[in-house]
Amino acid sequence: MRLSNPLARAVGNRSGQALVEFVFELMILVVLLFGLIDVSRFLTTRQTLINVSREGSNLSLRQTSLSNAVAAVIASASPLTIGNTGSGPTGRVIITEVTSINNVNTITDQYSQGGLTTVSSKIGTGINNPATMPAGVTGIPQPDDKVYITEVYYTFEPITPIGKLVQIAFPTQFYDVAYFL
Repeated sequence: MRLSNPLARAVGNRSGQALVEFVFELMILVVLLFGLIDVSRFLTTRQTLINVSREGSNLSLRQTSLSNAVAAVIASASPLTIGNTGSGPTGRVIITEVTSINNVNTITDQYSQGGLTTVSSKIGTGINNPATMPAGVTGIPQPDDKVYITEVYYTFEPITPIGKLVQIAFPTQFYDVAYFL
């Protein structure tokens, strides 16, 4: 059908232009939405790891056995799958008890659990072995005192392809640590 009215012809041509503009705007909105989803998951994961590492050290300090404290941390980390041993994101929780014996920080107890088996404690491994405290930390713990250290590792996988599309890389592994005296 041919439009003979000049006004109708102009409106008909603009509807195609509006469709093209809408497609470009829709692409921008989809990129923003996918970015918002992954950034939100990134921040939620990070905050959850901070909370569970503090919880692990706090439970240990209150005389909960290290194995029970690790189990409680893994259970409270939901929706993160720290104990996952299958495919997908996984993590590991390591709680270490360090005691100052003859002015040497010594690992006196340690327990770890989780699906991520390729990581080890940055504090050290093995009972009665020296512990590596962070740089600049001296005099902690005091002689015959104990410090409880909870380390949490977690692998992160974005669920949208937006990072690859706009060439932004999220970290693939998180690490958080909490020290309680």
